Amino acid sequence: MYIIGITGGSGAGKSSALRALKSLGALTLDCDAIYHKLLAENVELRVELEARFNGVLSCGEIDRKRLGSIVFSDPSALLDLNAITHKYVSDSIAESIADWEAKGGKVVAIDAIALIESGRADRCDVVIGVAAPRETRILRIINRDKITREQAELRISAQKPDSFFRESCDYMLEAVYSTPQAFEENCKHFFRGLIGGLIDA
Repeated sequence: MYIIGITGGSGAGKSSALRALKSLGALTLDCDAIYHKLLAENVELRVELEARFNGVLSCGEIDRKRLGSIVFSDPSALLDLNAITHKYVSDSIAESIADWEAKGGKVVAIDAIALIESGRADRCDVVIGVAAPRETRILRIINRDKITREQAELRISAQKPDSFFRESCDYMLEAVYSTPQAFEENCKHFFRGLIGGLIDA
């Protein structure tokens, strides 16, 4: 089993890299998507979050915008959030990888902003960082999450700078192409060269 870690800040283009790997036959695990699924389905996780961030649970559901406004303006709160969610997400990832391996799968890609800080990168065979210009990231986050520019900028400022990923990753992919599709094609070319016969040509 060959495990590829994909990391970088919000709006950098990690999803394009993940789509490229999926098209080549890899199992792709988006930690953000897994987290959101767990928020909807896992009662224990919601209870833990409400216990730490009083008022984020409303009518049995986590108010993600309220939670985001708390953690992205307070570094210690963000650390607490990551600590709570890490074990739930890690268990889900381990289950998915075991199932994929049992089916004969050879390559797994894990997309996580906090891949390195969480220690999950240590379980990867290679770690790929994705970077994009700040303004590009801001606009992507606004359009994707339907939040204000101020909220998008706050989110980016709360995350690691590109320099952190450049220093910590084995390779960097620069999302400076005119369209997401063009960047995705570049990612496919890169991954074909990286893993060769383990994935479909």
